[in-house]
Amino acid sequence: MLTAELQQQLKAYFQYLVDPVVFRLDAGDDANGQKVREFVETVAGLDSRLSVEKASLKRQPSFTIDRAGHPASGIEFAGVPLGHEFESFVLALLQVSGHAPKITPEQQQAIDAIDQPLHFETYASLSCHNCPDVVQALDIISVLNPNVTHTMIEGGMFQAETEAHDIMAVPTVYLNGKEWHNGRADLNALLAKIAGHHGPVAVTAAQKDRVYDVLIIGGGPAAGASAIYAARKGLAVAVVADHFGGQPLETVGIENVPGTDYIVGENLMQNIQAQLTKYHVTILSGQTVNGLVAGSPVRVDLLGGAQLHAKTVIVATGAHWRNLNVPGEAEFKNKGVAYCPHCDGPLYKDKAVAVVGGGNSGIEAAIDLAGIAKHVTVLEFAPKISADAVLVAKARSLNNVDLIANAQTTEVIGDGRVNALTYTDRATGSASTLPVDGVFVQIGLVPNTEWLGDTLKLSDHGEIVVDKFGATNMKNVFAAGDCTDSAYKQIVIAMGSGATAALSAFDALVRG
Repeated sequence: MLTAELQQQLKAYFQYLVDPVVFRLDAGDDANGQKVREFVETVAGLDSRLSVEKASLKRQPSFTIDRAGHPASGIEFAGVPLGHEFESFVLALLQVSGHAPKITPEQQQAIDAIDQPLHFETYASLSCHNCPDVVQALDIISVLNPNVTHTMIEGGMFQAETEAHDIMAVPTVYLNGKEWHNGRADLNALLAKIAGHHGPVAVTAAQKDRVYDVLIIGGGPAAGASAIYAARKGLAVAVVADHFGGQPLETVGIENVPGTDYIVGENLMQNIQAQLTKYHVTILSGQTVNGLVAGSPVRVDLLGGAQLHAKTVIVATGAHWRNLNVPGEAEFKNKGVAYCPHCDGPLYKDKAVAVVGGGNSGIEAAIDLAGIAKHVTVLEFAPKISADAVLVAKARSLNNVDLIANAQTTEVIGDGRVNALTYTDRATGSASTLPVDGVFVQIGLVPNTEWLGDTLKLSDHGEIVVDKFGATNMKNVFAAGDCTDSAYKQIVIAMGSGATAALSAFDALVRG
């Protein structure tokens, strides 16, 4: 279960242990219990400061992580924290031992202010890119405040429990037994929600008063490349976004970045964020930009009323998954309608699912889901499947995958959760009903530009119109990446356009 490579990584991390740690384990007697027992005992065997005790916990199999000789930390893992939750486990272990989390004084103050018992339960999947942010944030709060406890529940191992709660998307967080939060969120956003402030994270007076040389709106590859190039020019740079990472966070493997044979999307963005830290770029996360006002400096309006100012601005807001816009889609979102097969796929183990979309994303999703689901049906609107030939061949080789072209999805049907969809054969006009437990929508992207209104010139598809320098029709405002009218939407192209926009912004500053 723990490869030799992972064990070596753990031994390296254990140099940061402060005090001894005890795992209190309630494994149960089934096969899943054996997996959790093997994991915990293997980890404990790697360092003499780690030990295992028997316990009686709410769920089997599960274990707590506690500092030896101290009150319980409140951190519990129900399942095996591997995959994307391996980092969550390592951080929890180190922090419980006494290694201080990296948080700001403002975050510490907000954590200290929690004065009532809060028990969080996060349903996650090990392949979910969005879950670790939530798990790690709630673990930090639990470590630092004795009023708070948190359990990470592996949805794939506790499938009966997720079904009983009708949980069809992760992360889903319960607070004191009631559903409280769905989807990605960072520590700032969760602390604001705990405090009862459901709006954006507060912007400090210093951030509002400063005039940045370059302010970049967005958190994906284009934004990251812009920030790196601008910061290396010695400019005062800030990135403002709801979260950092963008579309690559939903991409398991990237194999077409020149010079990099393979990298996980999340790791790529972590590398970029590390570079931003190295170059002292200010990252303002947890923010939603809702306005852009021309001027010198340019004004950027945030949801909640705060304003930021910059001599130049780069819009790199990327794109989001296109909706089907058919009856039932909105009603059953997160109740069988999903957009991230990597995140939510494990919740559909041994179930029948449909993937709407026959491009690369759709066929890649079908291939991934085929290893989890009982059966996968791909529905493509066009007369033929448009994905790369190598992907189509792989999908056709799987005995539990069907590819249907010329199919127009017309409705998602369910009773509390999805149980079918209907589609029409565009060649014959005949209608069919397909019994499924889940529908994964993979039909392309829509640029995140609706917030701009008529402030920038947009194409008929809502894309920001730019010239070869990345310049928009507003003075000192540039744009890059998937939110623009670039011919192709690819990570490497977004990065290149981000670099172009940053160099153009620098040139505009030099020329005054």
